[in-house]
Amino acid sequence: MTFFTIIGRVVLALLGEIGRLSLFIWHSVTHIVRPPFFWRLIAQQTMRIGYFSLPVVALTAFFTGGALALQIYYGGNEFNSESIVASIVALGITRELGPVLGGLMVAGRVSAAIAAELGTMRVTEQIDALTTLSTNPYKYLVVPRVVAAVVTLPILVFVADIIGIMGGFIVGTSSLEFNAGVYIKNTADFLKFDDVMSGLIKAGVFGFIIAIMGCFHGFHSKGGAQGVGRATTNAVVSASILILAANYVMTSLLFAN
Repeated sequence: MTFFTIIGRVVLALLGEIGRLSLFIWHSVTHIVRPPFFWRLIAQQTMRIGYFSLPVVALTAFFTGGALALQIYYGGNEFNSESIVASIVALGITRELGPVLGGLMVAGRVSAAIAAELGTMRVTEQIDALTTLSTNPYKYLVVPRVVAAVVTLPILVFVADIIGIMGGFIVGTSSLEFNAGVYIKNTADFLKFDDVMSGLIKAGVFGFIIAIMGCFHGFHSKGGAQGVGRATTNAVVSASILILAANYVMTSLLFAN
């Protein structure tokens, strides 16, 4: 019976956490469309989440594109299929690697920062002070971060797509001795608008996940400095796992046909 008791407690705790997260998401989404709108805070979060994340996303995309070109070339060389390098690099970057790796990089940087910031505000009772001053904490703290993340992630991923394809182009023309004109032509002929849009749709969903998980864990942080540390860790881990799971679900839905 002790074993079943433990299992029951784990299941009940999991269901309780899912219910609390669902209510948090509901409150956050419904407050997005309700006035007042704190445009200054949204602009600040857009800079923090989007602009300051650009270097790490750009570097990740560039080296990923270069490494992908090398791997495809050496793999295709065994079957005399080196000509597919440009096409597969463009497809892999725009559909999968651009949004997923960009989302994971931003999750590591932004989810942790949001959870630490809101967690510190929670344990120092600043969030309670906002409620006392008749300021809705969802509207003031959560909505600007969610809106900024959903708006900026597709932009970041679009830039990452360009830089990732450029990384594959530079490696292909400099190290693998591809003709530059042929490489660009193969990329342009193979790449479709739907491939780019599918990655941008994924990026918007990933931005929502990153902001929500950071806000949720920070918002419900407790236990002082250790609680803030746990909230930060949980935000990054949960956001990363949900990004990978959501990527699988959306890939199966977007490319089912």
